[in-house]
Amino acid sequence: MTTPAPLRLNKDQDRRLLAGHCWVYSNEIDTQATPLKGLEPGQPVQIFSHGGHPLGHGYVNPQSLICARLVTHDPRRSLGPALWLERLRQALELRERLYDQPFYRLVYGESDGLPGLVVDRYADLLVVQITTAGMERARTDLLTALDQLLQPACILLRNDSPVRELEGLPLTNEVVRGSEPGEIEVPEQGNLFRVSPLTGQKTGWFFDQAENRARLARFGRPRRALDVCSYVGAWGLRAATLGAKEVVCVDSSATALAAVGANAERNGLLGRVSGLQGDAFDALRQLKEEGERFDLVMLDPPAFIKRRKDEREGLQAYQRLNRLGLDVLEPGGLLVTSSCSFHLGRDDFLRLVQQAARRAHVSLQLLAMGGQGPDHPVHPAIPETAYLKTFFLRALPGF
Repeated sequence: MTTPAPLRLNKDQDRRLLAGHCWVYSNEIDTQATPLKGLEPGQPVQIFSHGGHPLGHGYVNPQSLICARLVTHDPRRSLGPALWLERLRQALELRERLYDQPFYRLVYGESDGLPGLVVDRYADLLVVQITTAGMERARTDLLTALDQLLQPACILLRNDSPVRELEGLPLTNEVVRGSEPGEIEVPEQGNLFRVSPLTGQKTGWFFDQAENRARLARFGRPRRALDVCSYVGAWGLRAATLGAKEVVCVDSSATALAAVGANAERNGLLGRVSGLQGDAFDALRQLKEEGERFDLVMLDPPAFIKRRKDEREGLQAYQRLNRLGLDVLEPGGLLVTSSCSFHLGRDDFLRLVQQAARRAHVSLQLLAMGGQGPDHPVHPAIPETAYLKTFFLRALPGF
């Protein structure tokens, strides 16, 4: 096995790693002692403090702002097949303890000790996303380990995330085991959804919101529900299953709304679920102008703040969306609102929703808060792993 290259940090730049984080930024490297020039993207490295204390093993990418990622704090453990297999087995043990059916996020990057790797499991289909040069370099060993653990019928690589471009990696989708899966069926809370792992959003499904959708039952039977940014209808069909007589799903994608209709029919809910295609903001304004009102409004938009520089516009977008959602919510109705922007903290998001409520002349009661499910575990030392915020709020006339 090739000896890993040394990577020495500048003075006092080891504190975050000693606290349990795993990222090293390019300006934290002592390039006089350990030049980055000549190192290959993804190359294994052993990371040392400025004083020469070994901090562990990881991999480097001189082309990226996050210059290195620490994978193991044990200086005796180098990167390789045995370590990948061990980490994947630990991840699998957790999910098998948590879930009766094999539908979940199997690997969640840093939280599972595998920075740069995401794996979603759909029974005997695995959808793998590799976002860093280090994981790309280990790709063959990782796929071999997954095959050894699960013997899947199909492994699909969804390497089309723009994050790969920051690592100098190409965007590709490919089937590396089995044949192209087409549409598959995902069960959730008694419903069945047809999704496309190859062409759908992310890996085809959003497992992170599953527990929040299940929690919706705690707040009674809705009568008329609105699902904004519905994708294939997970929230909307959940509301219909709970008893809503009418559900309107809003999405900008005609393909997504066609899937909503097909999924509604599949679950015997077709006559109670309809689609409205358009921009979320425009659709909400239209519904308000038409005098439409709902006793349940669910807002689950894509991340409006993907980078720090998006913050100002993103905050305005979240506030505007929630204001418009409240405008079509009946007094006493339930607002379920989410943000998957890591750069928007939980307290700031709640404050923003409260500001939207004041502008809508509405008072809010916070009934519950949710985050991502336990198949997306949060690493206590890595705040970046906690991204999803979902609030369940009752809206009343202002007081």
